[in-house]
Amino acid sequence: MLLTKKSEYALLSLISISKHEEPINVDQLSKELEISKSFLAKIMQNLAKEELVTSHRGVNGGFTLNKPIDELTIFEIVVAAEERTPMVFECSDSISSCPNNKAKLCNIWPFLNNLQFKVNDFLSQLTLKDIIS
Repeated sequence: MLLTKKSEYALLSLISISKHEEPINVDQLSKELEISKSFLAKIMQNLAKEELVTSHRGVNGGFTLNKPIDELTIFEIVVAAEERTPMVFECSDSISSCPNNKAKLCNIWPFLNNLQFKVNDFLSQLTLKDIIS
């Protein structure tokens, strides 16, 4: 599941917003990025709810970033867009919450958990600036 279209569109939108000095609205973003306006509006609502962007109302309204691009981590963007932590595998983050109730028999959970930790750590160290450069 790691990165879906929601994550991709959130990243593309934030990159676009970062290049504009004035707020940019969903209409402009959807045309510029060739993304469905309704789908993009939901993503932008999630980003605003998590305070990654600010929504400005009115004639010249739109979205602006709440942080500099070198402080916006890819992890927080993806979590906001997806509305949950991105998972490498459909596996629980603890043995006690294993959906199969077979955690004690699972030999790969420690590996998957370690991989998930490394992916989260990597995405937490990457910023929007890193992927723009």
